[in-house]
Amino acid sequence: MASGVYQPPDFTPLAAVPDARFAPAPANGVLPDGFFSTSNLPTFVKRNGRWSMPAAPRMDGVLVLRGSELITVEARAVRAGEQVAVAEHEDGSQGIFVHHGAFTSPGASGPGFRFMSTPVSREKPMQYAALAQALKTQRAHGGYLVWSFGPAVVHSRARQDVQWLIENGFVQAMLGGNAVAVHDLEAALFGTTLGMTEAGGTSDTGHGMHLRAINRIAQVGSIEAAVAQGLVTNGIMYALVKHRVPYVLAGSIRDDGPLPGVITDALAAQDAMRVHTQKATGAVLVATALHAIAIGNQLPAFYSTPHGSLHPLLTVCVDQTEFVVSKLKDRGTHQAYGVVTNAQDFLHVLRSYLSSP
Repeated sequence: MASGVYQPPDFTPLAAVPDARFAPAPANGVLPDGFFSTSNLPTFVKRNGRWSMPAAPRMDGVLVLRGSELITVEARAVRAGEQVAVAEHEDGSQGIFVHHGAFTSPGASGPGFRFMSTPVSREKPMQYAALAQALKTQRAHGGYLVWSFGPAVVHSRARQDVQWLIENGFVQAMLGGNAVAVHDLEAALFGTTLGMTEAGGTSDTGHGMHLRAINRIAQVGSIEAAVAQGLVTNGIMYALVKHRVPYVLAGSIRDDGPLPGVITDALAAQDAMRVHTQKATGAVLVATALHAIAIGNQLPAFYSTPHGSLHPLLTVCVDQTEFVVSKLKDRGTHQAYGVVTNAQDFLHVLRSYLSSP
């Protein structure tokens, strides 16, 4: 789906290295000394004389043997006695090899749209045509595109563009917070977002409109019920429910309400997000610093096809400041393609390209 052909490493020079070592976890959530910390790059582990990749790759995890399967998990998920990979080096000398530069060779990402090579700058042109083609290709080949939106998407009146993306099959999962859903539902119910009208003005007692939106949803029990009863008839949450696109709303300390369906346990929210990041073949993160980094930390830099070939994982981060995109890259999501522009412009222009033949 994404362009670029992955070339596995040549393990011939590493034929004599020993198998990877494993040590038991001393307690639940406690790792043995010298545990190996994972990255988001293709990683190979030597066991029984053969090199193989662990399941569920991600950064900031550890490698654990569960039965015959080698899997990447968060440290908190390790149980006492489980065998955890132990290594200090990534060069294969201790039975673990991290393939640095796996997708950074010239032309690896195909013509016109190259990952891990574009510096973050508001003066760099956005290659909308190439991105639109990449998204169309993903859709045509059954890709799993994960999107995240911040409330600025709603305030800037780009919710109609997001609704169009959902209705036209470009969104397979949406990961966000309480705010984007609340403000979207406020817009659907009252035509305002935090009391701001469509024209950008303020409304009387508008400061309480988001609370009224939360209360209206609470009265019927859920966002799904509000859609089913005809209370909510447009917008992001409406389209997600109507088209049965899964979503995760992760709560935070500053949330109002929150809405019914928001996951307030941070670890439970991580687990719910991970269901979708494990399946992702692409991610587009728009105007949401904290969720962009949270999702980026769960994404590998690649995905595997049913035939076992690896491809670079399309990752696009959109924000009006370079800071957010730079911070995402600095937190390890080096494959992210940064777009420095406002959410409304990005989504509106992208939609126009996707609508074109």
